[in-house]
Amino acid sequence: MVLESIARIIKVQLPAYLKRLPLPETVGGFAKLTVSEWLRLLPLLGILALLGYLTIRPFLPKKKKQKDSLINLKIQKENPKVVNEIDIEDLKSTNACYCRCWRSKTSYLLIHFGSLGVLHLITRLRRDSSVRAFPVCDKSHIKHNELTGDNVGPLILKKKVL
Repeated sequence: MVLESIARIIKVQLPAYLKRLPLPETVGGFAKLTVSEWLRLLPLLGILALLGYLTIRPFLPKKKKQKDSLINLKIQKENPKVVNEIDIEDLKSTNACYCRCWRSKTSYLLIHFGSLGVLHLITRLRRDSSVRAFPVCDKSHIKHNELTGDNVGPLILKKKVL
């Protein structure tokens, strides 16, 4: 049943379709075709273009994989430049590692933009438009460096204990 349908399409319907197409005898005849004639030719021209592309595609030069050139893909993209200032005296522990490759998917340090433009650390989430998230390093930079050949690492802040 399926093979009979395919045979009918190839032997009967396709030749009848091709006979009804308004193919001009010369190249100049294409300029004289009406819009409706062009619309009737469109499926055939599309199939021929696809077959031509599939035929020459193996001979086209291969595109090199583009290395990931952007560092920050998602954090504070509405800002033209992301700048953060952290007061070391506000650190709770003696060490803090912050992500510089912007690939961290784990916890975030919450930063509050103060009235003078100075950033202050806050420890709890507030529903305030001035609160922004700054990523804490989760070693995502290792995979990023392997994929891109980049050399970014974390920003490590150390608090001297007196």
